[in-house]
Amino acid sequence: MADDSDQVGQDEIEQLLRQAQGASPPAAAKGTSSAAAPPALRASDDKREAGVSQQDIDLLLRKAEEALASIDEPADDLPDGVRSFNFQDFSGAAPTADAATIELMRDVQLDLTIELGRTHMHLEEVLRLKQGSVVPLDKLAGDPADIYVNGRLIARGEVLVLNDNFCVRVAELIVGESACAG
Repeated sequence: MADDSDQVGQDEIEQLLRQAQGASPPAAAKGTSSAAAPPALRASDDKREAGVSQQDIDLLLRKAEEALASIDEPADDLPDGVRSFNFQDFSGAAPTADAATIELMRDVQLDLTIELGRTHMHLEEVLRLKQGSVVPLDKLAGDPADIYVNGRLIARGEVLVLNDNFCVRVAELIVGESACAG
C-alpha cells in the first residue's frame, strides 16, 4: 500500500495546475495565514513556497492520464468465475408469436369467467332456489357464451361437451373499442 505522504489531495492538484498556468492562488488562500488554514491547505501552501517543479506537474498529469486510460482497458487478471460485463447480452432475438404469447402469460394470474347468460332475480327468488331449480337466462341455447378475463370481455365462443367435460370453443376475439367490462 502506498505511503500517505505519496498521495496528493485535490487541493494540491488544483494549486499545482494554477501555478503551471501562471494563475494566482484564490483570494481566500491569500489572506489566510497558514496556521489558521486546514492541514491539507497548509501542506499545499508549504509546497507552493518551496516551489513546484515542472517534473512534479508532468508526473501528476501522466498519472491522471494513466488512470483515465485504465478505465477503458479490459481486466485480464480476473478471479475464477468472474468475467467482464458484455453489453451484447441484452440484445435479444425476435420472438415468435406463439412462444411469446405463452411465455408472457405463464406466471400471470388471470381471472377467467365464462358467462352463459344473465338474469335478474329478487332476493326472495334466490332464497327459494334449491337443488333441481331452473334459472332462466337472457340468452338462447345456441347463442355464444361471453369470455371475460379480469372483468374485460375478450372473446365469444360456443359451449361444447368433450369427453364428458364442458368446454368453450373460441369463435370470435373481441378487440379495441368493442371490448368492455361486464
